[in-house]
Formats: sequence, C-alpha cells, structure tokens
Amino acid sequence: MDSIILTLIVGVGALLAGILAGKFIFKANTEQKIQEATTEAGKIVAEAQQKAETLKKEKLLEAKEKFVQLKSEHDKEVMDRNRKLGDSENRIKQKEVSINQKENSIDKQIKENEAIKENLNRQIELVNIKRTELEKHQEEHIRRLEKIAGLTAEEAKTQLVESLKQEAHTQALAVQQEIIDDAKQKANKEARKIIIQTIQRTAAEQAIENSITVFNLESDEIKGQIIGREGRNIRAIEAATGVDLIVDDTPEAIILSSFDPLRREIARLSLTRLVTDGRIHPARIEEVVEKTRRQIEEQVMEIGERTVIELGIHGLHKELVRIVGKMRFRSSYGQNLLMHSREVANLCGIMASELGMNPKLAKRAGLLHDIGKVPDEESELSHALLGAKLAEKYGENPAVVNAIGAHHDEMEMQYVISPIVQACDAISGARPGARREIMQQYLQRIKDLENMAMSYQGVEKAYAIQAGRELRVIVEADKVTDADSDKLSFEIAQKIQTEMTFPGQIRVTVIREKRAVNVAR
Repeated sequence: MDSIILTLIVGVGALLAGILAGKFIFKANTEQKIQEATTEAGKIVAEAQQKAETLKKEKLLEAKEKFVQLKSEHDKEVMDRNRKLGDSENRIKQKEVSINQKENSIDKQIKENEAIKENLNRQIELVNIKRTELEKHQEEHIRRLEKIAGLTAEEAKTQLVESLKQEAHTQALAVQQEIIDDAKQKANKEARKIIIQTIQRTAAEQAIENSITVFNLESDEIKGQIIGREGRNIRAIEAATGVDLIVDDTPEAIILSSFDPLRREIARLSLTRLVTDGRIHPARIEEVVEKTRRQIEEQVMEIGERTVIELGIHGLHKELVRIVGKMRFRSSYGQNLLMHSREVANLCGIMASELGMNPKLAKRAGLLHDIGKVPDEESELSHALLGAKLAEKYGENPAVVNAIGAHHDEMEMQYVISPIVQACDAISGARPGARREIMQQYLQRIKDLENMAMSYQGVEKAYAIQAGRELRVIVEADKVTDADSDKLSFEIAQKIQTEMTFPGQIRVTVIREKRAVNVAR
C-alpha cells in the first residue's frame, strides 16, 4: 500500500514538473512572437507614413493646378463681361444721339404744324364767309323759282319723288313680268325634260289584267269529277270560292270567271290540289279551299316583302307590307294594282332624284298611294283618304300620308312630294293600253251587286258570277226560312231593277242550306 502511494506521488510530481516546463517554453515563444510583431508593425507604420507624404504632395500639386486653371477662366469671363458692358454703353450712347436728333426734328415739325394750323384757320374763316353768302344767294334763288313756278320747294320735291316712284314701279313691273315669263318657259321646258326622261327610264311589265283564268286538265274525264253527282261538287266549289266555273266544249280546260283575281287564284290552286289528290267531294272541297286561302295569305305576305325589298324600301310596317302584297290580286281599270304602284314608285324615285329631293321618301309614297283600294273592311271613305288614314295609323312619315291623301286632290298638298306622286300616278294610268274604263265600270257594277245583297239581314255571302248576269246569295238557315228565301230573291231582283243600270238580265238565286255535322270517335 505504501509503495502504491509512493508511486502515485512520484507520478504526480513528474506531471507537475512537465506542466511547469511547458509554461516556461510557451512564455518564451510568446515573447519572441511579440517582438517580431512589434518590429513588423514599425515597418508598416513607416511605409504608411512615407505613402501619406507622397499622396499629400501629389494632392497639393493637383490643387495648385486646379486653382491656376479656375483663376484663368475667371479672368477670361471678367474680360468678356467688361467687353459686353462696353458695347452696351456704346449702343446706349448712339441711341441717346438718335433720340436727341428726333427730338429736334419733332420740335421743328411742331413749329411748322402751328404755322399750317394758323393758315387753315384763316382759310376756314374765309370758307364760312363764302358759305354764308352762298346760302343767301341760294335762298334768294329758291324764292325766285317758287315765285315763277307757283310751288314751294317741298311741293316740287314731293312731285319729283312721286314721278320717280311711278316710273320706277312701271319699269319694275315690266322687268318682273319678263322674269316671270322667262322662268315659266324655262320651268315648263325643264319639267317636260324631267318627265320625259323619267318615263323613258321605266317600262310597264304588262298592260291589262283579264277577268278570267283558264284551268287546264289532263283529260276531259276529270271534268265529270269536278262537276260531281247532280253538280254538287261544282256548286260546292262555286259556293266556297265565289268563282263561276264555266265547263263548256273547250277540250281539257275549265274557265274560272270572277272579277276578283284573289278569288280566281284561290279557286285555281284549290282545283289543282283537288285534281292532284283525286278526292273531290263537298267536305274535301271546303277543307282544301280553306287551306288554300291560308296559303294565299302567306303568299300575299311574301309578295309584299319581295316588292319592298326590290324597291329598296325599309322599315315598312308588317300590315302595310301585307296590303302591298294584296295589291297583286287587285286591278284598277284593268291595270294590275301592284304593277301600277311599283311603276308609280319607280317614276317618283327617278323624278325626285332629278329634282334633287329624297328619292326613297318619294318612292315610298308612290308605292303606298293606292293602299286604300285593298282594305280589309268596306269603308265610306274614298280610297285616297282611306289610304292616308291607314298610313297614318301605321306610323308613316307625314309627307307620305299627305301624298297618299292628296293624289286625287281630296286633301290639301302640304309637301313637295305630293304633286310628284299625283303626276306619276297620272303618267302610269295614262300610258296607252294601261287602263280600260269599261272594265272598271264592270267591276264597280259587280261590287254593287254583291254589296246590295249583303245589306239584307240573314245574308251570309253574296257572289256575282257569270260576268254579272247571275247573283248567288247564300243565307243563314237559322235566320231565313224557305218562304223568306223566295221573298228575299224577289226583293233583291226588284231593287236591282229599280236602282241599277245593266245590260240584259240578272238572275238572283238565293241558296238556303241546313247542315248537321257530327264526328264519330
């Protein structure tokens, strides 16, 4: 145990001795490094001081050079300013000399003007004296003239003025009359030129409308089907369409006769459908006629739309477009109304262009001028006033409304296009072969016949057929008895005989039919 302790003590002592020896060696090394660092620092400081002295000397030299340069520039600027000041002083001196010279000249002119003014004042005094003397002489002269003429100066002046007025008025009237005559001559010549050019640039597509339509058949056997048993089919067609079917010896043809082109077209299309279908009996006839009538209404709208598009008219009310389409199936004095209206529209557009006016507005008025001839309901107004009323109802331009109402002088013309429409309407109607007076009288007689029959109570439909030689009246079975039918036929015939003028004779046929219809489901 003691040996172990001794060994430990010896080891600890050796360890302490080693540590102390290391400290002495480290201290010696540290002092040496410090000395070396001190020496190195001294060298760096010496070098820095030397560089600083060198830099200082260089900066001083640069500063001196900059100072010399700035001083030179400043001296140069001072010299320039002194030179400019000298120039300004010289100019000021020259201006002073010039001003002094002008002052001397002005003083001299003032003295001369004062002398001239004194001279003028003396002359003015002399002129005033002479004027006074002249006025005295003039007054004395006027008194002598008044004494000789027996008139005062005012009276003589008044007479002279009146005489000049009368002479000037006479000359003015003569010149005015010459101007008016010359203007009329030139205006008539120019108007003829415009109208002739307008007529030459338009042409009618057809001359006269017919009152019959020929329906061609594939064979004469179909005639029997159209006539039907005991003629019931042909009577049903005539009753449904209001068209007279003439079946004669003409091979493979049936003539449709009616004054109304719309009815003839409905009858023609209905017969075409019936013949193509092959089923021809009264119920089928009524169904086909009704369907055809609706189809014609659509066709009327298409015709109206196509017409306004071709004429370049925009913004027309749909109802007016439909009325325009209806004009295709209406004639006036034998002239197709739509063709006539289109011709008038083109004439109005060309004439308005020649006169420097609005051609679109004139063309619009020309197309609509006869819309009163195709009303949906009968009216007591003339077609011109009725057309103006319709145009106003559907929002047309006031100029168009006035042109429609005034084209037969039934309304005062308030716009320039009104006489243009009237003139173009006359041009279209007066064209050779355009109209036929007898046709219009015939159409009016046919209408009067039908309207006369429709005025009786219980009458449902009335059709004038066979060129107006027969009047067929369809009555309502619930309101008119068989006995009343005989009486009605007699009364209508007597009224026609007393109130109308007609060639030959007119047969009045009253048809009373009772139908009972039921549907089996």
